[in-house]
Amino acid sequence: MGNDDDVKTLREMAGLVTPMALRVAVTLGLPDRLKSDAPVDTLAAELDVNPGALELLLGHLTTLGVVERAGDGYRTTGFGAHLCADAGTGLHNLLHQDTAAGRADLAFVDLAHSIRTGEPAYPLRYGQDFWTDLDEQPRLREAFDRQMTWRIRQRVPKFVEAVDWARFGSIVDVGGGPGDLLAAVLEAHRSMRGHVVDLSVGPARENLARFGDRARATAGSFFDPLPADGDAYLLFDILHDWDDEQAGRILGRCAEAMPDRARLVVIEGIRGVGAATEMDLIMLVHFGGRERSVEELVKLAEPHGLVLAGVTEVPGDHSVLEFRKHPI
Repeated sequence: MGNDDDVKTLREMAGLVTPMALRVAVTLGLPDRLKSDAPVDTLAAELDVNPGALELLLGHLTTLGVVERAGDGYRTTGFGAHLCADAGTGLHNLLHQDTAAGRADLAFVDLAHSIRTGEPAYPLRYGQDFWTDLDEQPRLREAFDRQMTWRIRQRVPKFVEAVDWARFGSIVDVGGGPGDLLAAVLEAHRSMRGHVVDLSVGPARENLARFGDRARATAGSFFDPLPADGDAYLLFDILHDWDDEQAGRILGRCAEAMPDRARLVVIEGIRGVGAATEMDLIMLVHFGGRERSVEELVKLAEPHGLVLAGVTEVPGDHSVLEFRKHPI
Protein backbone atom coordinates (compact mmCIF):
# COMPACT_ATOMS: atom_id res chain seq x y z
CA MET A 1 0.00 0.00 0.00
CA GLY A 2 1.30 3.46 -0.88
CA ASN A 3 1.37 6.44 1.40
CA ASP A 4 -2.12 7.94 1.25
CA ASP A 5 -0.83 11.53 1.14
CA ASP A 6 1.50 10.68 -1.74
CA VAL A 7 -1.30 8.99 -3.66
CA LYS A 8 -3.57 11.97 -3.10
CA THR A 9 -0.87 14.38 -4.24
CA LEU A 10 -0.17 12.40 -7.39
CA ARG A 11 -3.88 12.15 -8.17
CA GLU A 12 -4.23 15.91 -7.80
CA MET A 13 -1.16 16.53 -9.97
CA ALA A 14 -2.56 14.27 -12.69
CA GLY A 15 -6.11 15.59 -12.63
CA LEU A 16 -7.45 17.39 -15.71
CA VAL A 17 -10.69 18.61 -14.16
CA THR A 18 -9.45 21.80 -12.49
CA PRO A 19 -7.18 23.01 -15.33
CA MET A 20 -9.96 22.56 -17.86
CA ALA A 21 -12.58 24.12 -15.58
CA LEU A 22 -10.44 27.25 -15.27
CA ARG A 23 -9.80 27.39 -19.02
CA VAL A 24 -13.48 26.97 -19.86
CA ALA A 25 -14.41 29.61 -17.29
CA VAL A 26 -12.01 32.09 -18.90
CA THR A 27 -13.17 31.16 -22.41
CA LEU A 28 -16.81 31.75 -21.40
CA GLY A 29 -15.82 35.07 -19.81
CA LEU A 30 -17.18 34.11 -16.38
CA PRO A 31 -14.63 35.99 -14.24
CA ASP A 32 -15.42 39.25 -16.09
CA ARG A 33 -19.17 38.71 -16.28
CA LEU A 34 -19.44 37.86 -12.59
CA LYS A 35 -17.81 41.04 -11.38
CA SER A 36 -21.47 41.77 -10.67
CA ASP A 37 -23.78 39.09 -9.27
CA ALA A 38 -25.75 36.96 -11.68
CA PRO A 39 -28.03 33.91 -11.27
CA VAL A 40 -27.28 30.75 -13.20
CA ASP A 41 -30.32 30.90 -15.48
CA THR A 42 -29.47 34.44 -16.56
CA LEU A 43 -25.87 33.48 -17.24
CA ALA A 44 -26.84 30.36 -19.15
CA ALA A 45 -29.17 32.34 -21.40
CA GLU A 46 -26.53 35.00 -22.07
CA LEU A 47 -23.85 32.42 -22.86
CA ASP A 48 -26.13 29.94 -24.66
CA VAL A 49 -25.02 27.05 -22.46
CA ASN A 50 -26.83 24.37 -20.51
CA PRO A 51 -27.92 25.78 -17.12
CA GLY A 52 -27.48 22.49 -15.27
CA ALA A 53 -23.98 21.99 -16.64
CA LEU A 54 -23.08 25.62 -15.89
CA GLU A 55 -24.23 25.10 -12.29
CA LEU A 56 -21.78 22.19 -12.02
CA LEU A 57 -18.93 24.29 -13.38
CA LEU A 58 -19.72 27.16 -11.02
CA GLY A 59 -19.88 24.69 -8.15
CA HIS A 60 -16.30 23.58 -8.79
CA LEU A 61 -15.14 27.17 -9.32
CA THR A 62 -16.64 27.92 -5.91
CA THR A 63 -14.63 25.08 -4.38
CA LEU A 64 -11.52 26.59 -5.98
CA GLY A 65 -12.33 30.03 -4.58
CA VAL A 66 -12.65 31.60 -8.02
CA VAL A 67 -16.32 32.52 -7.53
CA GLU A 68 -18.61 32.60 -4.51
CA ARG A 69 -22.33 32.37 -3.87
CA ALA A 70 -24.07 35.73 -3.86
CA GLY A 71 -27.80 35.73 -3.15
CA ASP A 72 -29.39 33.47 -5.75
CA GLY A 73 -26.33 33.59 -8.00
CA TYR A 74 -22.55 33.86 -8.12
CA ARG A 75 -19.87 36.54 -8.25
CA THR A 76 -16.12 36.58 -8.87
CA THR A 77 -13.90 36.64 -5.79
CA GLY A 78 -10.76 38.73 -5.37
CA PHE A 79 -8.78 35.57 -6.09
CA GLY A 80 -10.78 34.85 -9.23
CA ALA A 81 -10.36 38.44 -10.45
CA HIS A 82 -6.80 37.55 -11.46
CA LEU A 83 -8.42 35.69 -14.40
CA CYS A 84 -10.20 38.78 -15.75
CA ALA A 85 -9.20 40.20 -19.11
CA ASP A 86 -8.18 43.52 -17.59
CA ALA A 87 -6.32 42.06 -14.58
CA GLY A 88 -2.88 42.61 -16.09
CA THR A 89 -1.74 39.11 -15.06
CA GLY A 90 -1.51 37.55 -18.52
CA LEU A 91 -3.67 34.65 -17.34
CA HIS A 92 -6.68 35.50 -19.51
CA ASN A 93 -4.57 35.47 -22.67
CA LEU A 94 -2.78 32.31 -21.55
CA LEU A 95 -5.86 30.25 -20.68
CA HIS A 96 -8.53 31.37 -23.16
CA GLN A 97 -9.07 28.52 -25.60
CA ASP A 98 -9.39 30.86 -28.59
CA THR A 99 -6.00 32.53 -28.06
CA ALA A 100 -2.71 31.21 -29.39
CA ALA A 101 -1.45 29.84 -26.08
CA GLY A 102 -4.75 28.44 -24.81
CA ARG A 103 -5.41 26.75 -28.13
CA ALA A 104 -1.89 25.30 -28.29
CA ASP A 105 -2.03 23.89 -24.77
CA LEU A 106 -4.96 21.69 -25.75
CA ALA A 107 -2.51 19.74 -27.90
CA PHE A 108 -1.06 18.30 -24.67
CA VAL A 109 -3.76 15.65 -24.90
CA ASP A 110 -1.45 14.17 -27.56
CA LEU A 111 1.77 14.44 -25.55
CA ALA A 112 2.30 10.70 -26.01
CA HIS A 113 2.61 11.30 -29.78
CA SER A 114 5.37 13.84 -29.18
CA ILE A 115 7.23 11.55 -26.81
CA ARG A 116 7.04 8.65 -29.25
CA THR A 117 8.11 10.65 -32.29
CA GLY A 118 9.92 13.75 -31.07
CA GLU A 119 7.49 15.77 -33.18
CA PRO A 120 5.03 18.48 -32.12
CA ALA A 121 1.50 17.43 -31.22
CA TYR A 122 -0.03 20.70 -32.43
CA PRO A 123 -0.30 19.64 -36.12
CA LEU A 124 -1.83 16.33 -35.08
CA ARG A 125 -4.69 18.22 -33.41
CA TYR A 126 -5.11 21.14 -35.81
CA GLY A 127 -3.90 19.85 -39.16
CA GLN A 128 -1.06 22.34 -39.57
CA ASP A 129 1.76 23.76 -37.50
CA PHE A 130 1.49 26.57 -34.96
CA TRP A 131 3.21 29.18 -37.12
CA THR A 132 0.99 28.51 -40.14
CA ASP A 133 -2.04 28.99 -37.89
CA LEU A 134 -0.64 32.35 -36.76
CA ASP A 135 -0.05 33.41 -40.36
CA GLU A 136 -3.59 32.48 -41.41
CA GLN A 137 -5.45 33.76 -38.34
CA PRO A 138 -4.58 37.35 -37.37
CA ARG A 139 -6.42 37.03 -34.03
CA LEU A 140 -4.01 34.26 -33.02
CA ARG A 141 -1.02 36.37 -34.07
CA GLU A 142 -2.32 39.31 -32.04
CA ALA A 143 -2.88 37.09 -29.00
CA PHE A 144 0.61 35.58 -29.37
CA ASP A 145 2.19 39.05 -29.52
CA ARG A 146 0.24 40.08 -26.41
CA GLN A 147 1.44 36.99 -24.63
CA MET A 148 5.08 37.66 -25.54
CA THR A 149 4.78 41.31 -24.50
CA TRP A 150 3.33 40.36 -21.13
CA ARG A 151 5.87 37.55 -20.66
CA ILE A 152 8.92 39.79 -21.02
CA ARG A 153 7.50 43.06 -19.70
CA GLN A 154 9.02 42.82 -16.23
CA ARG A 155 12.21 41.20 -17.50
CA VAL A 156 13.08 43.78 -20.16
CA PRO A 157 15.11 46.02 -17.80
CA LYS A 158 17.18 42.97 -16.82
CA PHE A 159 17.93 42.18 -20.47
CA VAL A 160 18.84 45.80 -21.17
CA GLU A 161 21.24 45.75 -18.23
CA ALA A 162 22.72 42.31 -18.95
CA VAL A 163 24.32 43.29 -22.28
CA ASP A 164 26.76 46.08 -23.08
CA TRP A 165 24.55 47.35 -25.88
CA ALA A 166 26.50 50.64 -26.13
CA ARG A 167 29.15 48.77 -28.18
CA PHE A 168 26.76 48.52 -31.08
CA GLY A 169 25.68 51.26 -33.43
CA SER A 170 22.86 49.16 -34.85
CA ILE A 171 20.91 46.04 -33.93
CA VAL A 172 18.97 43.69 -36.19
CA ASP A 173 16.22 42.06 -34.10
CA VAL A 174 15.64 38.78 -35.93
CA GLY A 175 12.08 37.48 -35.49
CA GLY A 176 11.52 40.32 -33.04
CA GLY A 177 7.71 40.39 -33.19
CA PRO A 178 6.49 43.69 -31.74
CA GLY A 179 10.08 44.67 -30.89
CA ASP A 180 9.58 45.28 -27.17
CA LEU A 181 13.16 44.49 -26.16
CA LEU A 182 14.61 46.45 -29.07
CA ALA A 183 12.48 49.46 -28.12
CA ALA A 184 13.81 49.35 -24.56
CA VAL A 185 17.40 49.17 -25.82
CA LEU A 186 16.85 52.11 -28.18
CA GLU A 187 15.30 54.06 -25.32
CA ALA A 188 18.37 53.46 -23.18
CA HIS A 189 20.89 54.23 -25.95
CA ARG A 190 19.80 57.29 -27.88
CA SER A 191 22.43 57.05 -30.63
CA MET A 192 21.63 53.47 -31.55
CA ARG A 193 19.57 52.30 -34.52
CA GLY A 194 17.36 49.22 -34.69
CA HIS A 195 15.81 47.01 -37.35
CA VAL A 196 13.13 44.39 -36.70
CA VAL A 197 12.73 41.55 -39.20
CA ASP A 198 9.55 39.52 -38.76
CA LEU A 199 6.81 37.99 -40.87
CA SER A 200 4.28 40.35 -39.31
CA VAL A 201 5.62 43.90 -38.87
CA GLY A 202 2.50 45.96 -38.09
CA PRO A 203 2.93 45.79 -34.29
CA ALA A 204 6.67 46.53 -34.52
CA ARG A 205 6.15 49.57 -36.76
CA GLU A 206 3.59 50.93 -34.34
CA ASN A 207 5.81 50.19 -31.35
CA LEU A 208 8.93 51.74 -32.91
CA ALA A 209 7.32 54.77 -34.56
CA ARG A 210 8.43 57.06 -31.72
CA PHE A 211 12.07 56.51 -32.66
CA GLY A 212 11.65 58.05 -36.13
CA ASP A 213 14.40 57.12 -38.56
CA ARG A 214 16.37 55.37 -35.82
CA ALA A 215 14.17 52.29 -36.16
CA ARG A 216 12.48 50.34 -38.92
CA ALA A 217 10.69 47.05 -39.45
CA THR A 218 10.95 44.84 -42.50
CA ALA A 219 8.69 41.93 -43.38
CA GLY A 220 10.74 38.79 -43.79
CA SER A 221 11.58 35.31 -42.53
CA PHE A 222 14.67 34.33 -40.58
CA PHE A 223 14.95 31.40 -42.96
CA ASP A 224 15.68 33.87 -45.78
CA PRO A 225 18.66 36.23 -46.22
CA LEU A 226 18.80 38.88 -43.48
CA PRO A 227 19.89 42.54 -43.65
CA ALA A 228 23.67 42.75 -43.68
CA ASP A 229 24.01 46.13 -41.95
CA GLY A 230 24.00 45.18 -38.27
CA ASP A 231 26.65 45.51 -35.59
CA ALA A 232 24.63 43.07 -33.49
CA TYR A 233 22.03 40.45 -34.39
CA LEU A 234 19.49 39.59 -31.70
CA LEU A 235 17.66 36.28 -31.32
CA PHE A 236 15.33 36.59 -28.37
CA ASP A 237 13.42 33.40 -27.48
CA ILE A 238 13.66 32.17 -31.06
CA LEU A 239 15.81 29.05 -31.19
CA HIS A 240 13.84 27.06 -28.60
CA ASP A 241 10.81 27.18 -30.91
CA TRP A 242 12.55 24.99 -33.49
CA ASP A 243 14.17 21.60 -33.85
CA ASP A 244 17.93 21.38 -34.35
CA GLU A 245 17.79 21.47 -38.15
CA GLN A 246 15.64 24.60 -38.30
CA ALA A 247 17.46 26.30 -35.42
CA GLY A 248 20.69 25.67 -37.29
CA ARG A 249 19.25 27.28 -40.42
CA ILE A 250 18.36 30.39 -38.41
CA LEU A 251 21.88 30.60 -36.98
CA GLY A 252 23.25 30.14 -40.49
CA ARG A 253 21.25 33.08 -41.83
CA CYS A 254 22.51 35.26 -38.99
CA ALA A 255 26.13 34.24 -39.60
CA GLU A 256 25.72 34.82 -43.33
CA ALA A 257 24.50 38.38 -42.77
CA MET A 258 26.92 39.34 -39.97
CA PRO A 259 29.91 41.50 -40.84
CA ASP A 260 33.17 40.21 -39.33
CA ARG A 261 32.97 42.76 -36.49
CA ALA A 262 29.35 41.90 -35.57
CA ARG A 263 28.09 39.86 -32.63
CA LEU A 264 25.14 37.51 -32.34
CA VAL A 265 23.24 37.97 -29.07
CA VAL A 266 21.10 34.93 -28.18
CA ILE A 267 18.72 35.29 -25.24
CA GLU A 268 17.17 31.97 -24.26
CA GLY A 269 16.11 29.87 -21.33
CA ILE A 270 18.99 27.45 -20.79
CA ARG A 271 18.23 23.91 -19.72
CA GLY A 272 19.86 23.14 -16.40
CA VAL A 273 20.52 26.80 -15.61
CA GLY A 274 17.15 28.45 -15.09
CA ALA A 275 14.63 27.21 -17.63
CA ALA A 276 11.64 25.42 -16.09
CA THR A 277 11.36 21.76 -17.04
CA GLU A 278 7.74 22.26 -18.12
CA MET A 279 9.02 24.60 -20.83
CA ASP A 280 10.84 21.67 -22.40
CA LEU A 281 7.51 19.92 -22.91
CA ILE A 282 5.71 23.08 -24.01
CA MET A 283 8.32 23.69 -26.70
CA LEU A 284 8.09 20.06 -27.81
CA VAL A 285 4.29 19.82 -27.96
CA HIS A 286 3.68 23.26 -29.46
CA PHE A 287 6.57 23.54 -31.89
CA GLY A 288 8.79 20.46 -31.88
CA GLY A 289 11.50 22.56 -30.23
CA ARG A 290 13.13 22.45 -26.79
CA GLU A 291 15.22 24.33 -24.30
CA ARG A 292 18.92 23.64 -24.83
CA SER A 293 22.07 23.63 -22.74
CA VAL A 294 24.91 26.03 -23.46
CA GLU A 295 26.88 23.12 -24.91
CA GLU A 296 24.05 22.24 -27.30
CA LEU A 297 23.76 25.82 -28.52
CA VAL A 298 27.52 26.00 -29.07
CA LYS A 299 27.35 22.77 -31.08
CA LEU A 300 24.52 24.19 -33.22
CA ALA A 301 26.47 27.39 -33.88
CA GLU A 302 29.86 25.84 -34.74
CA PRO A 303 29.04 24.66 -38.30
CA HIS A 304 28.16 28.25 -39.16
CA GLY A 305 31.49 29.69 -38.04
CA LEU A 306 30.10 31.11 -34.79
CA VAL A 307 32.16 30.90 -31.61
CA LEU A 308 30.85 31.49 -28.10
CA ALA A 309 32.31 34.71 -26.68
CA GLY A 310 30.51 34.79 -23.34
CA VAL A 311 27.52 33.74 -21.25
CA THR A 312 25.61 35.94 -18.80
CA GLU A 313 22.91 34.49 -16.59
CA VAL A 314 19.96 36.87 -16.20
CA PRO A 315 18.09 36.66 -12.86
CA GLY A 316 14.98 34.63 -13.55
CA ASP A 317 15.04 31.97 -16.22
CA HIS A 318 17.08 33.31 -19.16
CA SER A 319 20.71 33.66 -20.14
CA VAL A 320 22.51 35.77 -22.72
CA LEU A 321 24.92 33.97 -25.04
CA GLU A 322 27.11 36.12 -27.23
CA PHE A 323 28.70 34.66 -30.36
CA ARG A 324 31.35 36.10 -32.66
CA LYS A 325 32.46 34.96 -36.10
CA HIS A 326 35.42 32.61 -36.10
CA PRO A 327 38.46 34.34 -37.60
CA ILE A 328 39.51 32.63 -40.80
